[in-house]
Amino acid sequence: MNYTLHQLQVFLKITQNKSITKAAMELHLTQPAISIQLKNFQEQFDVPLTEVIGRKLYVTDFGKEIALAAEKILNEVHAINYRTMAFKGRLSGRLKISVVSTGKYVIPYFLTDFLKQNEGVELSLDVTNKTKVLKNLEKNEVDFSLVSVLPETIQIEKVELMPNALFLVANIDQKIEKGIQDKKIIENLPIIYREQGSGTRYVMEKFIENNQLTVPKKMVLTGNEAVKQAVLAGLGCSIMPLIGIKNELNNGDLQIIPVKGLPIQSNWNLIWLKGKKFSPVANAYLKFIQEEKTRIIEEKFNWIKQ
Repeated sequence: MNYTLHQLQVFLKITQNKSITKAAMELHLTQPAISIQLKNFQEQFDVPLTEVIGRKLYVTDFGKEIALAAEKILNEVHAINYRTMAFKGRLSGRLKISVVSTGKYVIPYFLTDFLKQNEGVELSLDVTNKTKVLKNLEKNEVDFSLVSVLPETIQIEKVELMPNALFLVANIDQKIEKGIQDKKIIENLPIIYREQGSGTRYVMEKFIENNQLTVPKKMVLTGNEAVKQAVLAGLGCSIMPLIGIKNELNNGDLQIIPVKGLPIQSNWNLIWLKGKKFSPVANAYLKFIQEEKTRIIEEKFNWIKQ
């Protein structure tokens, strides 16, 4: 046996994603490079690690055992690296954050300077919908979560980062009378919904329910980007966070329809489990956020006021 740490890392990513394509994307490698690494790794075992049925990749029972072993080995390697950097007096370790999908327009700006200042910190960032974010938090699988809708069933602590405003948005070809529209206009437009479990969908449905509006769900799409592309194409309108449509508004591809009662106002919050014992890295990041959030907002998000 003469496998490398790189082969272990590649194989682990393949088993986690059950896809060579997705593993290649996450590791920033080409698909042929991933396939070659998998082939070289497989040649060191007499028992198949994976199998392809149709066009779908499956991990064998033996492959799953090897993946578990690979994960343990890689974790030990990380631990050695962290201890080495800690011995040298450098902050090191893994910072784990889960973020609701629209939060991907926010969180990078609150991470960049911290990671530049602390090169020994490894970031694990999971961008998904609100339901999975809260599951990760509840299971204590992450240090922090970024949400715009606070959980009602989990005891948390939080730092409020910045406002989150949601507007009714249409493409530029949608003909709308001038002036502020009555809320009833939403009943007469083809409205695109986010998927179940999305924080954006939650606040949108609350607005519709509180105002006793009748809006049929003619289209449901997964992810803010999918909704945005559908609105750009003229398939319908949607209530969307301003943070995710900056470029499209500046380019004149989308328009905000002014409606009574809109925008819906909420806040982006960095949250964590109440009473959580922070690692040195998580503790340093929280301190960084508390000290630097005002500066970051003024430098990176001043356009929202305009």
